[in-house]
Amino acid sequence: MSFDGSNTTTLSPTFSESFGSHVLSNSISSLTSSPASRPSPSNISRTYRQAAQLFLTRRLPEALSTVLPLITPSTENADANGLTEPAPVARASRSTRIKVWSLYLTVLNAILELEPDEGKDAFGAQEWRALGKKVRDGDVWEEVVQSGYHGVEGEVDADVVINLATLLLSHAKSQVENQRRLENYLAATNTPNLDISKQLESSSTSRLPSTSRHRRSTSKGANGADTPRDLGARVKILELYTLHVLLRNNEWDYAREFISINTVLDEERKDAFLQALQSLQEEQQEAERTELEEKKSQEEQLQRDLEEARRLRAENEARERRRLDEERAKRKGNEVDYGIEDTPASSVRRNKPRQATNGSALSRSTKAHASQGKKTAAAPSLGARAVAVIMNLRKVVDQMGASFKANPRLLMRFLAFIVGVLVILSKRSMRERVQRILGAGWNKVKSTAGMGVKVSYI
Repeated sequence: MSFDGSNTTTLSPTFSESFGSHVLSNSISSLTSSPASRPSPSNISRTYRQAAQLFLTRRLPEALSTVLPLITPSTENADANGLTEPAPVARASRSTRIKVWSLYLTVLNAILELEPDEGKDAFGAQEWRALGKKVRDGDVWEEVVQSGYHGVEGEVDADVVINLATLLLSHAKSQVENQRRLENYLAATNTPNLDISKQLESSSTSRLPSTSRHRRSTSKGANGADTPRDLGARVKILELYTLHVLLRNNEWDYAREFISINTVLDEERKDAFLQALQSLQEEQQEAERTELEEKKSQEEQLQRDLEEARRLRAENEARERRRLDEERAKRKGNEVDYGIEDTPASSVRRNKPRQATNGSALSRSTKAHASQGKKTAAAPSLGARAVAVIMNLRKVVDQMGASFKANPRLLMRFLAFIVGVLVILSKRSMRERVQRILGAGWNKVKSTAGMGVKVSYI
């Protein structure tokens, strides 16, 4: 150590190595401390089985509340920098981690498939809407990355990615977020992870050469698949991305190009994917064509219905106009008949006073001759009289019908009059009184007729 004004300090290699090892061992021991507050792998497995059993019995609220502690980070042991302890599932084995996240996503899918009333009764309206919003907006993907994989997108297990993509395909409002997440995941798994701090597992790792650490950090291949199982999961993710998500976003050309240049798929799988893409595009085009034809046929049928309705309306209006014209013409004809009608009986009645006043000026022989000539000239046959009576009755009936049609209230008054007469005649006292009045009238008529006969005889 020198104090010559250069302000430089040198440490021996041995001290530096021992100090670094001591600091690293202390940090690792602090990370692995407080075992009582962390669930053990056996506790995680037991909790998972309990939640799975609750889900199988359709007790969804209990299943969700049971699995949530496994995937929720703990905020009790936050350090000075505000960093929280990761969720217990992040320290579980790969198979257990996949099972827990798959169960959580399956429970969310079952919750969203509930009817609105059933979901609100089971979880409450606010919580049920919050769970649905988290899935439909794609926030559940970020929750999985942050809580279970330390915020590293490429570290998410392929099976969990498949379940996430399938969940968003079923319930997301738009597949834009699903496409972005899958593209980020594919890009992250195709790029080696150079973050050495994530690969340290013990204090001895700090003394490994940099080349060894780089080899451990890039243990996953460039295509994100080291085993046949990883390769199958990778192919499944590519299938979801190219044959479902991109097609839902109407990116057919990009899906075809992505399949053609992908290095994970061999030629056989590429051909299968391209054929499936072509068949799906043809099915969509056929569905669109069928929909257009159905829409066109519905519009044509609607147009025909409108034209038929217009035609029927025009026919009804024309029929109504003809009926009104006929009624108007009939009323006019009836009015003309009323004005010119002059029956022989009425003319005879009008001429009787004249004959009576002029009878004294004529001789009896002249009146007898004139009356005999009229009788012989105007005496119709019995059939003609019957026809005339029938025609008059028919005319009266027609006139009454026209009057009733023109003024329905007249018919109601006539019916009311008939009913009143019948009610009056139903009483015995009224019948007797009417009979007396009619009898008195008839006696007067007979006496008047007798006097007329006597005068005519004289």
